[in-house]
Amino acid sequence: MAIDPNTTALVLIEYQNDFVKEGGVQHDAVKGVMASTDMLANSLATVEAARAAGVTVMHAAIAFADGYPEVSPEPYGILAGVVGSGAFKKGSWGAEIIDELQPEAGDIVIEGKRGLDCFASTNIDFILRSRGITNVALAGFLTNCCVESTMRSAYERGYQVVTLTDCTATLSEEEQRLATEKNFPMFSRPMTHDAFLAQLNG
Repeated sequence: MAIDPNTTALVLIEYQNDFVKEGGVQHDAVKGVMASTDMLANSLATVEAARAAGVTVMHAAIAFADGYPEVSPEPYGILAGVVGSGAFKKGSWGAEIIDELQPEAGDIVIEGKRGLDCFASTNIDFILRSRGITNVALAGFLTNCCVESTMRSAYERGYQVVTLTDCTATLSEEEQRLATEKNFPMFSRPMTHDAFLAQLNG
């Protein structure tokens, strides 16, 4: 299946220092799966090739004001972990997009992500439709959380969704496997970054 780069967006979810870099608040939780999938190197290669092919590259970072006023006063689940660890504070080093993936000219930075699903509190759907994009490829963190939530929303909205299995990472190998093997095929076309790039240029 050939994928037209002109109608394709690559959405990079939370490639921020708190996840990706040593010293990041959440890095220790994800570094094992990052290493096993080689997700950072794969992601960088994918972005470079996708940009060259004419794919729209989108950056979806998450950030919260001091005191996390955007979150329920009694958070639970994954957001309780974010608040409890002090992650992704707006203006902090941890909330910054990593140096290797700083947005370039032509990239789009999605504003307003405050939860898991990139569609929930942002204008991403408006931007995608305005640009005539019908294919959405997803990469980033966490595989079974923000990536999966965004995948489901994109699928429900009628986009052709690709999930890049070796450009994602989460908290354990078991969660990574279950998400990519069981959940991803229900709402997307899961593929490695090599397979995606081959179809993009095919």
